[in-house]
Amino acid sequence: MAGPVGELVTDRGPLAAPERALVVCAHPDDVDFGAAGTVAALVRVGCSVSYCLVTSGDAGDDDLTRSAEELRELREAEQRAAAAAVGVEDLTFLRHPDGMVVADLALRRDLARVIRRCRPELVICQSPVRILERIFASHPDHLAAGEATLCAVYPDARNPRAFPELLEEGHAPHTVPQVWLMAHPDPDLVVDVTETFADKMAALRAHASQTGHRDGLDAMVSGWLAANAEGAGFDRGRLAEAFKVVPTA
Repeated sequence: MAGPVGELVTDRGPLAAPERALVVCAHPDDVDFGAAGTVAALVRVGCSVSYCLVTSGDAGDDDLTRSAEELRELREAEQRAAAAAVGVEDLTFLRHPDGMVVADLALRRDLARVIRRCRPELVICQSPVRILERIFASHPDHLAAGEATLCAVYPDARNPRAFPELLEEGHAPHTVPQVWLMAHPDPDLVVDVTETFADKMAALRAHASQTGHRDGLDAMVSGWLAANAEGAGFDRGRLAEAFKVVPTA
């Protein structure tokens, strides 16, 4: 049996970690840029974390000599390695088309299935709210994945009449009490990830097709996290990731 789950260090004080969490993102590497430090912290205190990738990043390379299938295989392998760097072993790839994610009923059903299978107390996903000042954080796939995930959390995953085929597959309804949104314009929870920053960077470096050409990656990411920590009133030198909390019980 799993042992007791510990606490995260946050700007709200010590915060009890859930027993199970699910992270949903549009592309491989999204979770690692947005939340890998928090994921590593959750795993360290005993939380079981699963990943769900809506696409496999098969449009995420300008080199047209490599086929979409080759790129998909590469990026899935990179994401598995990145997940292992922070202690995550359970990954689901939905393989929706990269660059064409739509928050439609098909995606909502697929996400509701994953939620019912994983049965998390916490879902971490991308924000459906565009940040005009940081447009790269608001890729259309990110916005659609965030919207579909929120719809899958409420009402789809908990509603026994939503997608009756899921019941036929043996997936009982499940209510997720809370969602944390990454890259939201108005975050209200800041998690200290100073002790897991090295894990986060190891995960990011596992995405060599996306980060191998980036000079100063560590400095760029630590600068973002230091700004989060400073804005939350943490001591100088601390690093943090920020989220918007959505109660969904």
